[in-house]
Order: sequence, then structure tokens, then C-alpha cells
Amino acid sequence: MTENDGLATRFEEHRAHLRGVAYRMLGSLSEAEDAVQESWLRASRADTSGVENLGGWLTTVVARVCLDLLRSREARREELHGAQLPEPLVEREGGVDPEQEALLADQVGLALLVVLDTLNPAERIAFVLHDLFAVPFEEVASIVGRTPEAARQLASRARRRVQGAAAVPEAELTRQRDVVGAFLAALRAGDLDALLAVLDPEVVVQGDRAALPPGTPAELRGAGTVATQILKLARGARAARPALVEGRVGVVVAPGARLLRVLRFTLTDGKIARIDVVAEPAGLRQLDLAVLDAPHA
Repeated sequence: MTENDGLATRFEEHRAHLRGVAYRMLGSLSEAEDAVQESWLRASRADTSGVENLGGWLTTVVARVCLDLLRSREARREELHGAQLPEPLVEREGGVDPEQEALLADQVGLALLVVLDTLNPAERIAFVLHDLFAVPFEEVASIVGRTPEAARQLASRARRRVQGAAAVPEAELTRQRDVVGAFLAALRAGDLDALLAVLDPEVVVQGDRAALPPGTPAELRGAGTVATQILKLARGARAARPALVEGRVGVVVAPGARLLRVLRFTLTDGKIARIDVVAEPAGLRQLDLAVLDAPHA
């Protein structure tokens, strides 16, 4: 067995971990697989004879690859002046199975992936490495090119963004969660009666230009009209998850962990009185999104 064969065997032992790190950094399983492969190419060309902790060393390598990819993604967004649409999840030949990606997104937390995508590359790297994988700030600093204290600040800013801050009391947040949960359950079941039960009779739905298909009115009024139209457009309900939107319970729709649209709700007497749908990329990037903690048992 050659030295490179031995490295390949040891690399495979760490592949699952490296893919998990890359997926949380990139939010795309296909990109994560590419990042892991690039990490192998870099490792195979390097002298690893003096590396005592190969797993830690490889984590640093894949983090650097992901940082380059995130910076490239950010540059493309700036070139398009915020007009970039979320990338569709496309199954390429020999590539990622959409079902596998959806399952992984559920395991990691779709809302977390969406919020991570609002962070700048350095913040995302710092938060994922330190908070999710316990990498010391000294090592994080060497990856993002900052001092350890600056790396600590990056992770802290990211943590505040991820955790958010509820603008309403816990009891009210629970009530909102229950209503929004019933709304999503009705959509996924295609249950018109259940959907009507959570809508105010005079409910209004408004969406921006990118929110609704061509030919669909930008404003819908009345529970019957709204429920019927929403059920027709509910193909994305499987990719929809509750999240904090501007401090209140809303919904993010993110197939393949790429944010496609956000629903903001106004509740009146325990029913949904208004739904604002945001899908324009510029509008999505301005929203204050945060992960919604799991309900207390």
C-alpha cells in the first residue's frame, strides 16, 4: 500500500464528518460534496506525515474550501445587485438525490440553514466551526484571516442573528406557533376545511411581483378565495417551515435550503387575517429571520 493509499483510507473515515461541516456552511449537498472532493485533492497533494490530528486538519481544509465558495457566491450576488434568484435544486446525472437533500435539511434544521444564508461568509464560517463543531477560536481565526478576538466577535454576531429575539411574550409566541402550525398542516394535507378554520373570513393575501405565478392577482381577499388559491399553489408546502420573521412566527419556503419565499402573518382573534408573501431577492435579504426554537415539552 502506498502512502497515498493510506491517506485515502483515513480520509474516507472522515468523509461523513467533512460533508456535515461543508453542508452546514454551504446549505447545498451537491456543493458540500464538491467541497469534500476538493479537500481530498488538496490533502493528496500535501505532506501530511507530520499531522497528528488528521480529522482536525481536514476540517480546516474543508472550511477554507467552503470559505472560498461562499466568497465567490457573495461576489456573484453583488454583481447582480441583489437580483439573483435562489438556485433551484436540480438532480444532475450521478449527483445528489433531492430526497436525500430534503432529509438532510430536516435533520440539520431548514430554518437554521436559511438564517445561516443571511450571514456574511466569515460570520458563517466562524459560527459553524465554533458553535456547531467546537473548533477553537484560534483555529477559526487562522481560517478567516482574523485575530482570535475578531473571530469570537464574528461568531457572536452570527449567534445573535441565528437565535433572534422574540418581540412578543412566550405565551403569544406559542399561540402564533399553534396557528401557523395548523395552517401548514392544512396545506400539506390539502384540507380545505382545515385551512378555512384558521383563516379570518376577511383574510387578505398580498405578494410582491415574484411571489405569485403570472396571471395570479397580487392581492387575494376572502377566506374562500384565499384558501382555494393557496391550495393550488401549495406544491412548496413540503419545503415550508416555521421561523421567526421580524420577531414573529412566520414561514420560510426553502427547497434545497435556498430561500425562495417568506410568509408573514397578521393574526386577529386567533385566526390569520393577513398574509404578506415576499419572494423578490432584494426583499428577502432585508428580512430579519431567526430560528424558531422547538416548543417546550
